[in-house]
Amino acid sequence: MNWIVTAPFVYPALEAAHIFGIALLVGSLVVFELRIWGRGSAIDATALGRLALPVTVVGFCLAAATGSIMFASQAAELIANQAFVLKMALLVLAGLNAIWFHLRGALARGDRFGRVQTAVSLGLWIAVIICGRWIAYQ
Repeated sequence: MNWIVTAPFVYPALEAAHIFGIALLVGSLVVFELRIWGRGSAIDATALGRLALPVTVVGFCLAAATGSIMFASQAAELIANQAFVLKMALLVLAGLNAIWFHLRGALARGDRFGRVQTAVSLGLWIAVIICGRWIAYQ
């Protein structure tokens, strides 16, 4: 997999696709979370969720696929990188939070804890992005 790193355009293309996936994921989450926090109350939260969730999933899948390929090209270096390890731990927490949000029916409930969960979600994703950038400086 070293050719991924040494080929002139492969790694930058993977990084660009990774960033696009992150933009889809976080962008759709922010719009959805703004609705959960009370903004755009004229928009039905369930309908917005049905629109935003597939975009979020596509963004996550794109980021995960490109991230996995980039990881495979430098696995030993990344496993030794504290920022990468922290990023992976935060990804797991973000995923568990999302699963919990949906399993407990927070969207239908519209409760305060659901709003807290979305704030935690946004904080986790911002931390994932920060750790992703931090990887290069470790």
